[in-house]
Amino acid sequence: PGEAISASLTWKSRMELAYATQFAVDTYEDADGMQYEAVSVADGSRFLLIPEGGKVPEDLPDSIQVLKRPVKQIYLVATATMDMFRMLGALPDIRFSGTDASGWYIPEAKEAMENGSILYAGKYSEPDYERIVSEGCGLAIENTMILHSPEVKEKLESLGIPVMVERSSYEEHPLGRLEWIRLYGLLYGKEQEADAFYEEQLKKIEPIMEKEDTGRTVAFFYITANGAVNVRKPNDYIAQMIGLAGGTHVLNDRLSAEENALSTMNMQMEDFYAAAKDADILIYNSTIEGELYSVDELLAKSTLFSDFKAVKEGHVWCTSSQTFQ
Repeated sequence: PGEAISASLTWKSRMELAYATQFAVDTYEDADGMQYEAVSVADGSRFLLIPEGGKVPEDLPDSIQVLKRPVKQIYLVATATMDMFRMLGALPDIRFSGTDASGWYIPEAKEAMENGSILYAGKYSEPDYERIVSEGCGLAIENTMILHSPEVKEKLESLGIPVMVERSSYEEHPLGRLEWIRLYGLLYGKEQEADAFYEEQLKKIEPIMEKEDTGRTVAFFYITANGAVNVRKPNDYIAQMIGLAGGTHVLNDRLSAEENALSTMNMQMEDFYAAAKDADILIYNSTIEGELYSVDELLAKSTLFSDFKAVKEGHVWCTSSQTFQ
């Protein structure tokens, strides 16, 4: 805090975050008392939010991307953030989507694309630059997939479009992931709504986190197209949410939380059987390969499931396909 980014700005304060570690926000003031917010993201990118009527400091380092309030005409590629925009009433600020109408499960997003208030502008690796530039895009919000196409990020920036890579999936604590709503609230001038929403969620969730561990074990998984079992790593936020809810992610002590960005890994059915056949609860993740509607559909994936304790006792659950949105 307090880093001098311009001779014309004086540092005032830093946003206090309860759980998030992947971004920081510092408030600066100019000689007229106007407030500027500097946003730092853990990947090293930095942004300065210029208030309406404020001036871009002439001595601002080139490494700091400029965002002018109000930030409008957003190109939203990170699908998991759409629901935060919906909660903030900021959907009208989104003009372009990296997902077409058929890919959205959020009714308001689907409707906005069907009526043309949000336009499809190509997926993360192949954006429609002409369309994005012609409408004056104010910010591209990408997910970490953009790291596989660095030339796209460079091209957007060279066209004068600031790019923010949404890193909430790197938050170690699930409530840190949720706290990103406070960053979006700041960008769209909805700080109070974002803070109120976040505080309300904490009030609901923190009492659950304080309860005794139930001792019940849980496996969260899905079967891939080639018959492997995809599971969460111990440091993944789903595994942590199971822990916060009083359960134990059954694979925690069998897997290493090796350091790479992927929060999941594949294992062979025999290894999964050994690890999870005595689990109290099975949760099938249907966001990738489609929903299951009965235990028979699970058994069709592998007859080994008939030996699982959770199957025998009827403790098998399935997420719906829109969970991550």
